[in-house]
Parts: sequence; structure tokens; C-alpha cells
Amino acid sequence: MDIFLLIVFGLAGLVFGGDILVRGAVDLARRIGLPPLVIGLTLVGFGTSTPELVTSLQAAFAGSPGIAAGNVIGSNIANILLILGFAALLAPVTINRPAFLRDGTVLALSALLCLGAVQFGHLTPAVGLIFITVLIAYLSFTVMQERGSGAGDPTVSGPEVIDGHLWKDLGFIAGGLALTILGARFLVTGAIDVAGALGISETVIGLTIVAVGTSLPELVTTIAAARRGQSDIAFGNVIGSNIFNTLFILGATALIHPIDIPASIAAFDIWVMTGVTLILLIAAAILGRVSRVAGAMLLAGYVSYNACLALTAGPLPG
Repeated sequence: MDIFLLIVFGLAGLVFGGDILVRGAVDLARRIGLPPLVIGLTLVGFGTSTPELVTSLQAAFAGSPGIAAGNVIGSNIANILLILGFAALLAPVTINRPAFLRDGTVLALSALLCLGAVQFGHLTPAVGLIFITVLIAYLSFTVMQERGSGAGDPTVSGPEVIDGHLWKDLGFIAGGLALTILGARFLVTGAIDVAGALGISETVIGLTIVAVGTSLPELVTTIAAARRGQSDIAFGNVIGSNIFNTLFILGATALIHPIDIPASIAAFDIWVMTGVTLILLIAAAILGRVSRVAGAMLLAGYVSYNACLALTAGPLPG
């Protein structure tokens, strides 16, 4: 019972911490005039990916590479099949084609870089540095391009920012980050204990329970944006989160603590992640939207993927 309470408390910390963090970051971004697309792609994408970051770092230092890597790859799969699928089922998601050309290209590049790196079986600091460098270049280009287009209008500026709600926003960001870190610690500890108690591979736990748990902030944010008709933020959040998951979370984790990739991830799950990413990009480029029918197909794909994991799940080696 104590083990499952750890997971429940960990998930609660991730959800509430991620929500508070995103609220503070988005409010602060709006005050300084960042346009909605940049908010969705960078700050919201980064904020909702924070649970994955701290969880992967916790798992790496705890000596659980299956959770560290499985968390990121499983989250990317869940973002596309589960979260975007559910959001499209509620309200069709339209796509901004000019932005999609840029961001979709980077998403495809990040997926292919991840595929190549995983096949080596070991993510080294050098690989992490490459991932981080690509991410910085992408974000710099995106922000300069959007600011150069004249998008965005600061709601307040100068002393009004400091005298107004700046400290509140910073407090939300700090408090959300603290809750997220604490939640990740509980979740990783509970997940490792569950894997040992049930005789299930830590990798499977990382790809399922941990991955979906750390993706809950993306689920809440994407569905809320889709229901409000903010397709740029809804679709941009999924793309941005997957880019951050791969380039920043795996990159930062490998840079700080090298990761040994489990053979099952290299043989199956990374190919699923790469495949669903490319299918989404091709379909989005051709159709320009994610319809309710497409959303139902994405959800069916996620059910099928988890069924495969359940069939192949086995006990930890004795």
C-alpha cells in the first residue's frame, strides 16, 4: 500500500507542480509580449516537460536506465497517440502550416537523432551536448523569427511589470518546480518498488506508468487549448514537448549522467516513437488538421502499443 501511495503522491506533485509552473511561465511571457505560438512551443512545452526532466534525472542517478529512457520515449509516444488523439476527439486540431514547416522539421530531426543515438546502446555526454546544441539553435531561430514578424504585444512593460504581478509569476514558477521535483522523487521510488514487487521490468514501468504520469501536464494543457479553439497552442504543445523531451531531457540527462539504453527499447519502442512521429508529420502536412476520426485512430494505436507491452512484459532477471 505504501508503494502505491508513493506513486499517487508523486503523480499529484507532478500534475499540480507542472500546472503551477506553466501558469506562472505563461503569464510572465504574456507580460513581456511573447506571441501565443512561441509560448506554446517553448515555455508551455518546456514547462510541461519539466516532470519528465526531473523524473529522468532522478531515475538515472538511482541506477534505473529503463525508467530514465523509457520515461522520455514513452512520453513522446503518449503525447502523439494518447494526448493529441484525445484532444482531436474532443475538437479537431487545425495546423498553422508556416510554423509547422519549421517545427515539424525539427521534430523529425530530433526523432531521427534519438533513433540513431539509441542504437548505440549508450547515451554519452557528447551525445547530450549535441542534443542541447541543436535545441538552443532551434529555440534561438524560433524566437528571432517570431519577434521579427511583429507578433506579440506586451500587456505591461517597465516598472509596471515589477510593481504588478511579476513576483507572483516567479513564485508560481519556483513553487511549481519544487512540487515537480518532489513528485518526481516519489514517483521514481514508487515505480522502482512496484517493478520489484510485481516482477515487471523497470523499462515497462517507465514506458507506461511513469511516462503517462509525467505526460499528465501535457494532457491537461493540450485538451484545454483544443477546447478553447487555440489550435496553435494545442498542436504546438505536443510538438514542442516532444522536441524538448528528446533534445533537452535526454540531452541534459546524458550530459549529467550517461544512460545505458535497455535492449528492448532499442529493438522496439524507439521504432514505435519514430514511426508515429513520422506518420503524424506526413498526415499533418497533407491534411493540415487532425480530425476526430484521426484522433480515434491515434487512440486505437496507443491501446495497441500498450497491448504489445503487456504481452511482452516479463519478470526482472533473477
